[in-house]
Amino acid sequence: MIEPLPFTPDLSQKPIVTPFFDEPTNTISYVVADPNSKKCAIVDSVMDIDYAAGHITYDGADRIIKYVQDEGLEVEWLIETHVHADHLSAAPYIQEKVGGKLGIGENITIVQDTFGKVFNEGTEFQRDGSQFDKLFKDGDSYKIGGLTAYVMHTPGHTPACMTHTIGDAAFVGDTLFMPDGGSARADFPGGDARTLYRSVKRVLQLPDETRLFMCHDYGPNGRDIEWETSVKDEREHNIHVKDGVSEDEFVKMREERDATLDMPKLIIPSLQVNMRAGKMPPKDDDGNVYLKVPVNKLK
Repeated sequence: MIEPLPFTPDLSQKPIVTPFFDEPTNTISYVVADPNSKKCAIVDSVMDIDYAAGHITYDGADRIIKYVQDEGLEVEWLIETHVHADHLSAAPYIQEKVGGKLGIGENITIVQDTFGKVFNEGTEFQRDGSQFDKLFKDGDSYKIGGLTAYVMHTPGHTPACMTHTIGDAAFVGDTLFMPDGGSARADFPGGDARTLYRSVKRVLQLPDETRLFMCHDYGPNGRDIEWETSVKDEREHNIHVKDGVSEDEFVKMREERDATLDMPKLIIPSLQVNMRAGKMPPKDDDGNVYLKVPVNKLK
């Protein structure tokens, strides 16, 4: 069953959307601004990591911060569409510099419980989502200046995935890729291909002209990187889930494809950091921070 939209879309509101592409992780972050108030939200920011060297930097986040400051914007929200497994969030770093409340879907608690066990985090690691300022439920709304943003639960890739619709723009996280990229994998713990299909179809109930913004793009077949499409284009051309593709057909394709995929290169550091709202694990007895590598626990 495809659940209906939990809100009535308002395409008269047209936020200014500025993308920031992170080449090492093929992630697109966004500054979403209200043209009438200079208030904004930042969606899916990226912290830089040289995993082989264990070295953290913030060049990408600093680009976003500079843009916000140069444009005279006021950050009201830092949005995570889900707990990313392929990049580390820079939300706490950005929050310290320019403010804003940090929000994610309420099912972050499921992710925290699952991976708290994988990484043997112990009882000191809180699994109640308290690391975030706001846990969104399906149908929730929030304001960015005069814009109203609506939150829709779209699980399948992860249990905590949410799509944020702001006027005529929707930020789908990893639920969808560009039409020639298809859809996200659904084989992580808590993922499910059938649930993903239903979430995609829920998103595609938005009006045809709704702008859809991707969290990732990998330039299939050598094309240039892209991040914006529309509901109409996805319904007509998405290679995995366009109109006419049945749920069973999608599930068969997705599960067979997922079985051939390697784990993301940054999944181990990403999950440890992102389930903590972008913060590093606590310092060890020697005063240093360490990331764990669980052996034979993820696949």
